[in-house]
Amino acid sequence: QVQLVESGGGLVQAGGSLRLSCAASTSGFRINTMGWYRQAPGKQREWVAIITGGGTTGYTDSVKGRFTISRDVAKKMLYLQMNSLKPEDTGVYYCHAYESSAWGQGTQVTVSS
Repeated sequence: QVQLVESGGGLVQAGGSLRLSCAASTSGFRINTMGWYRQAPGKQREWVAIITGGGTTGYTDSVKGRFTISRDVAKKMLYLQMNSLKPEDTGVYYCHAYESSAWGQGTQVTVSS
């Protein structure tokens, strides 16, 4: 069993930065590939970024060069550093653990213009 808890969301002006965190707790389940997704109002959830157990990262085109995904394996933490935020980045951001199909409850990010 894997449980994920996101934090770090909030209200920020366009051009600002936020750092999202995701704390993972496991019951003997190894967490390997993890990612961030987001869901804007009235839209489907979309993939944002991924990081593998080996540290390989990937990003959706709209956030490349602005967002950075990272992890601290020892602390079982996942992060998303978001810079140069735009109003279109607004949404609920979710942490996801692929192998266990676990999702967090989400954290709201609102970017004002």
